[in-house]
Amino acid sequence: MKNKIKIIYKNLSYQIVGILFEVYNELGYGYQEKYYQRVVAESLIAHNIMFKRELRCNLIYKNKKIGKYYLDFLIEDKIILEVKVGTRFNKKHFEQITGYLHATNLKLGILASFTPTQIKFTRILNLN
Repeated sequence: MKNKIKIIYKNLSYQIVGILFEVYNELGYGYQEKYYQRVVAESLIAHNIMFKRELRCNLIYKNKKIGKYYLDFLIEDKIILEVKVGTRFNKKHFEQITGYLHATNLKLGILASFTPTQIKFTRILNLN
């Protein structure tokens, strides 16, 4: 029997990716992140998906707050969605969402970028 890879939050993550494609197909490329974030928020509402936007997340070390993050989206209290604009992901983007996942102890993040030719996305898992 072959090992099956389980996709975490399969249906919800597919819905999120579908929304990203809807937004890209409607708006195209050329806007600032904040405008894509606004339209993604409107689309999440239209699809009855619960979310929190620009959610503050404290970074704690030995019961002491040492910093804070602001998540673009926390969807259904399960998935972090970070929206970017540009042609490629860079190391900083991956480090950012990995830090968010560790700080929140969540299992899945989706990093999305609106590029001149398409929407790019990648799923990032917190295996800790």
